[in-house]
Amino acid sequence: MHVAGKKVLVTGGSRGIGRAIALGLARAGADVITCYRTESEAVASLVAELKEIPGDHQVIRADVTNADDVAALIDECRLRFTRLDAIVNNAGVISHIPFAQLEIDEWRRVVDSNLTAAARIVQAALPLLGEGSSVVNVGSRVAAVGIPLRAHYTAAKSGLVGLSRSLAKELGPRGIRINVVAPGPIQTEAETPPAVLERYKTMIPLGRLGRTDEIASVVQFLVSDQASFINGETINVDGGI
Repeated sequence: MHVAGKKVLVTGGSRGIGRAIALGLARAGADVITCYRTESEAVASLVAELKEIPGDHQVIRADVTNADDVAALIDECRLRFTRLDAIVNNAGVISHIPFAQLEIDEWRRVVDSNLTAAARIVQAALPLLGEGSSVVNVGSRVAAVGIPLRAHYTAAKSGLVGLSRSLAKELGPRGIRINVVAPGPIQTEAETPPAVLERYKTMIPLGRLGRTDEIASVVQFLVSDQASFINGETINVDGGI
């Protein structure tokens, strides 16, 4: 997949799927700016790994729900790259709360992180996006099926699909493609309780959780020129669940 030389912004790149995406794109030859919200060992190790990969890479602290942080992040992309060939909106949060107890502040936190932030990033970056650029929004398989205790998260990820479909039609005439990758259950650094792991194994036809690199490879395809006629799509990467 041809991504060498592309200038890419990946939000939420310090852990899990975002980390795999940022590192995968860098190893494939893209120049990557990624951001994180909170200092951690994961951030330090990501910085170290990216330093070992040829290219112009940078890790920046930015809260994508904060307008000033987003403006500073996009300004850094402009100063360092002058353009963006791709944006991967991966940053997000999740919580598990019965709907009857779901406070409006928590609703807003989850929706702002998973949906509004993506819209804010794309809007701010529009001057840097040109013909042939690609936006990949990392959604979730739950957007299409729903799940108890995650009404706010499901609503945000469903909204991300609608946002992407609308932007695909609005920005398509400018040569900007907008797509969604919707992961199913994925094994990240966080340990999955054995009971949960066994339940997922019975739910997923392939009999296992997905890997972060399996999401990253689909994102890389959508960023690449080989996906030049794919626009407004949601690609489920869920093992057939």
